[in-house]
Amino acid sequence: MPLVRRGSSNAAVSSLESSALAAALSGGSIDERWAAARSVADMPNGLSLLGDALSRETDPRVREAIFTSMVRTRTPESAAAVLPYLRSDDASLRAGALDALRLMPEATASHLPGLLIDKDADVRVLACELVRNQPVSEASRLLQPILATESQANVCGAAVEVLAEVGGPDVLPFLAACARRFPDDPFLSFAIQVARGRIGSQASSRD
Repeated sequence: MPLVRRGSSNAAVSSLESSALAAALSGGSIDERWAAARSVADMPNGLSLLGDALSRETDPRVREAIFTSMVRTRTPESAAAVLPYLRSDDASLRAGALDALRLMPEATASHLPGLLIDKDADVRVLACELVRNQPVSEASRLLQPILATESQANVCGAAVEVLAEVGGPDVLPFLAACARRFPDDPFLSFAIQVARGRIGSQASSRD
């Protein structure tokens, strides 16, 4: 039986496993790709392998396994690996990315300020949804500027819907300012009216 040096054994096995998993992710059957996606997150370059696989994967079950593995570590790096898929033209990929980021709010938190001013209004809408999973005070702090400066009514509407759930009386002046900026948008006007009512009733119940 040949002798194996202890120091190099684990690294060699890890390298072989990584290569095998990468090969399975790129060219295996659906079941092989699914199994590899569930295992590869533990490898040193796992996030990179998963990101590459997700960019070309078409099977919904395998995609779900990839997102699940990307979420597992709940680090800012794993959130960063998911973020590009918020911009995907594929609706199912966008939905998968949004669900994954919702599951790791702490890891996503550092990315939210940038997402809320992203040049793509659709990304800004999704960012408002992600803010919903932040602590109440932080969610309110992040969304108040949206009501004061955002140029797109649908983005303001997304922020208002979240603030209706998490906002306190301090949000009311921002809601009023937003209503004055978009006086002719019936959906936004209604959303602001609902938010004011909810915040007012919550304040009354606490008194």
